[in-house]
Amino acid sequence: MNPFTEIRWSPYVVGAAIGVLSWLSFLVSRQPIACSTTFAKGSGMLERLVRGRKVESKLYYQEIKLAVDWQWMLVVGIVIGSLVSALLSGDFHWQWVPSVWAGTFGEGALARVIVALLGGVCLGFGARWSDGCTSGHGISGTLQLAVSSWISAICFFAGGILAALFLYRVIG
Repeated sequence: MNPFTEIRWSPYVVGAAIGVLSWLSFLVSRQPIACSTTFAKGSGMLERLVRGRKVESKLYYQEIKLAVDWQWMLVVGIVIGSLVSALLSGDFHWQWVPSVWAGTFGEGALARVIVALLGGVCLGFGARWSDGCTSGHGISGTLQLAVSSWISAICFFAGGILAALFLYRVIG
C-alpha cells in the first residue's frame, strides 16, 4: 500500500509531519510556517502592476516587502502538492460545486462563488487583523506556546463549527 496514492491520509500522520515541517522551518530558515502575508504581498504586486512604484510607499508594503520569498514558494508548493496528491490518488476531477454543497443548496455555481468570495474576504480581513492565519497562529504560534496563537486557534475552531452549523442547519 503506497500512502501517496491514498485519497485520505491519517490526520495523526499528517499532523506529525506538519509538526516536523514546522520544526525544520524554524531550524533552516528561522521563520515560522505562515501563508496569509503571501496573499497581501500578491495583492500589492498586482497593485504595483497598475499603479507603479508608488505602491511601495505605503507603510504596510514597506513593512512586508513586495517580493516573491519563501512564503510565496510555500503557497505555490501547497497548490502543486495538492494537485500532485489528487492526481496520484486518482481523486482529481473538475467540479464547480462540491457534492456536499449541491446536496444542501443545489447545483447553482453562482451562490457557491459568492459565498466563497465573501468567505475569502472575511478570512483575509481576519488574518490581517490578527496578524496571522491558521498556519501562522494555529501551527507555528501554538508550537511556540504563544498565548495569542492559542486564543486564535480556539477561535478558528469555534468559528468554523459555528459557520458550518449556520450554513448547513440554519440556511440549508
